[in-house]
Amino acid sequence: MPPRRGKWDDFLDTWDERLRRAFLESVNNIRTRAQLNAIAAAIERGDIAGAVRSVGLDPASFRPFDRTIEQAFEAGGQKTLGIVPAVARGDGARLRVDFNIRNPTAETWLRTHSGTKIVQIIEDQRTMVRTHLTESMTQGIGPRTAALDLVGRINPTTGRREGGVLGLTSSQAEWVRNYRQEVANGSSAALNRNLRDKRFDAAVQRSIRTGEPIPADTQSAMVNAYKNRALRNRAETIARTEAMASIHQSQEEAMRQAMEAGIDPDSVGYVWRTAADSSRVRDSHATMNGQEVGVDEPFVTGNGVRLMYPGDPDGPPEEIINCRCWREPRVDFLADLD
Repeated sequence: MPPRRGKWDDFLDTWDERLRRAFLESVNNIRTRAQLNAIAAAIERGDIAGAVRSVGLDPASFRPFDRTIEQAFEAGGQKTLGIVPAVARGDGARLRVDFNIRNPTAETWLRTHSGTKIVQIIEDQRTMVRTHLTESMTQGIGPRTAALDLVGRINPTTGRREGGVLGLTSSQAEWVRNYRQEVANGSSAALNRNLRDKRFDAAVQRSIRTGEPIPADTQSAMVNAYKNRALRNRAETIARTEAMASIHQSQEEAMRQAMEAGIDPDSVGYVWRTAADSSRVRDSHATMNGQEVGVDEPFVTGNGVRLMYPGDPDGPPEEIINCRCWREPRVDFLADLD
């Protein structure tokens, strides 16, 4: 049975959440399997490369995330073809077009995209780990403490490791290092961090007022909370990016398969939709709501930028980062009656 029609923004949100959970599951698996003692021993020897290897970063580690990208791609293609009418055959019968994820074009895009994404994530993680461990050694942090700061400490309630920098981008790990220093110094700069836990603001304000350092256990709790929030931010950002890419690309592939099956190319196209909360929609996107284009035609933003779909990776950052618009496929059901 083809998927029933539904709102594409809700559909994107559903896969956004699934991808977010899959990314966090991948990171948690790496943290759980990381060889803590081997990491600490390598740090003690000054063997950063050995410590990085002991973390266990490889493509298989991110299989939960990789698998969910594939599932989102297939679901998007199925949903798209769910609105495409059956194709009339020469014998008068009508054929329903089903999405074929094993189509060579679909398989090539999926393999290339997900493979490239996972490699990028892993390479950034390795860079981040090397930098984190080198900084720890420079600051005289003990090997085991440095290893725990990397993979996180076990939360006795959940049984999971939390508060490590593993999973963060290199930039986010640097934010953590800067925040730790600001907290240690009782600096007012710590109050300007968007990812801070505001429940600790009073401790910073008290330190500024009295000149006394924030208690060590409070500092540790503040930094761990910041790390956890940074990881959630990372998961949300990458999940939205991948949901947009996978589902919008699956629309392209589904429409291509429909046209190969006999659907008139002039009867299909796309409509740009903006998020309902207009106060947060980019000015250059606000006027695009309802803009229609044909297959293979780009949308044009208010700034004159051409985008194939919201979040198009070929677009400039100012037009795609944190974009919450979506593209809706359309079919002219009367086209065959002309």
